[in-house]
Amino acid sequence: MDTIELYAIFSKYPAITTDSRNCPEGSIFFALKGDKFDGNDYIEQALHNGAAFAVGDRAGLPKDNRIIQVDNALQSLQDLANYHRKQLNTKVISITGTNGKTTTKELIAAVLSTQYPVLFTQGNLNNHIGVPLTLLRLKPEHRFAVIEMGANHSGEIHELCCIADPDFGLITNVGKAHLEGFGSFEGVVRTKVELYDYIREKKGLLFVNIDNPILKEHSGKANIIYYGTAPEAFVRGQITASESCLEMEYHLSPQGGETGLPPSPCGEGQGVRCHSIQTQLVGSYNFENVLAAICMGLYWGIETDKMNKAITDYTPDNNRSQSLKTKRNRLIIDSYNANPSSMQVALDNFFNLKVSPKMAIVGEMKELGEYSLDEHQKLVDCLQRNAIDKVILCGEHFRNIRSIPPEWNTFLHTQELLDFLQSEAFSGYHILIKGSRTNQLEKTIEYL
Repeated sequence: MDTIELYAIFSKYPAITTDSRNCPEGSIFFALKGDKFDGNDYIEQALHNGAAFAVGDRAGLPKDNRIIQVDNALQSLQDLANYHRKQLNTKVISITGTNGKTTTKELIAAVLSTQYPVLFTQGNLNNHIGVPLTLLRLKPEHRFAVIEMGANHSGEIHELCCIADPDFGLITNVGKAHLEGFGSFEGVVRTKVELYDYIREKKGLLFVNIDNPILKEHSGKANIIYYGTAPEAFVRGQITASESCLEMEYHLSPQGGETGLPPSPCGEGQGVRCHSIQTQLVGSYNFENVLAAICMGLYWGIETDKMNKAITDYTPDNNRSQSLKTKRNRLIIDSYNANPSSMQVALDNFFNLKVSPKMAIVGEMKELGEYSLDEHQKLVDCLQRNAIDKVILCGEHFRNIRSIPPEWNTFLHTQELLDFLQSEAFSGYHILIKGSRTNQLEKTIEYL
């Protein structure tokens, strides 16, 4: 069955699922494959659980009018999503970057949602499966779709762009992450800027942090809106405080940015009055994420009072840039993920806090390949150079690191760490919790 025929069915049954255990009545089940499962094995279960149709790609599937045979179920899902996206007038904004892309996505969605119907990536559905699933939730009333794109190997951002066909693009930053898949930092840069290349070819619009030399260089000759601290930026901002949560100011450039910028749909600029915002985000490193959302909001004519309130009210969750006061300690929770770049900015922010005593609970970083030992050694060296009252390390990648101070506590596994924290009952500390998802350091919160 081709995409147009499948789309005719989707138009009548617009709910999509890839989980045979969760099949809303009248949904379409796509039998995808994983490392340890084959969705084709669960087609009959999906139909029994409420699916109206099932799309499978195994030869010899049961003869049933409700089973749609295709060559590749994943490719059919992606093609269907791309076709659906092109039937609508929704403006698609794609966001990628090494760090901060989820926070930036949610801030942009919060800002635009104050005046427009907006669809945005839920959770971390930012890969070759999550992006099409998000696009297939689009409805005609959606003015914008804010699509997060993640990548762990070369060419992946281009693949996602070919599915989402974005009109606007934003890269938060580029750093050392997934080096095992990308091969090098240069490989990370090449993959991330595939978004710039796609938007440039489409003659779309890029939103670029003018303070980031790598992003500015690779944005090239394109339609660009700059944000940052430089005078020529469309939106300029500065940090006013970051001891607790980030506070900042911003204003719209009276010239609207550099000569030749595309006109904003909102018409005339909104003046140069300076606006102050108190966020609920921990860390000065979130400044550029907030400013990106402000830039996009102003470009699309969001009223500043509505935008400021949306940003002020935004509360981070899922263990990203969170501040939490427990009965015994003050926590900074940034344990959703970790790579050398995000680890460094989190530590720098923590080092600069004028509080005492301090504790750092640091988990290992994954997917670094041949760079792993060197990057973990750099991490330990960085911690040693700075005055931290208590350091706790967790993960097997610290096993071969030389010269870890004997007063530090090092654990191979999270459960060992939890047992230690339960027995010690630390109190009165300001504590940074930072590590990769596989460390599950969020489990430490109940013991702190």
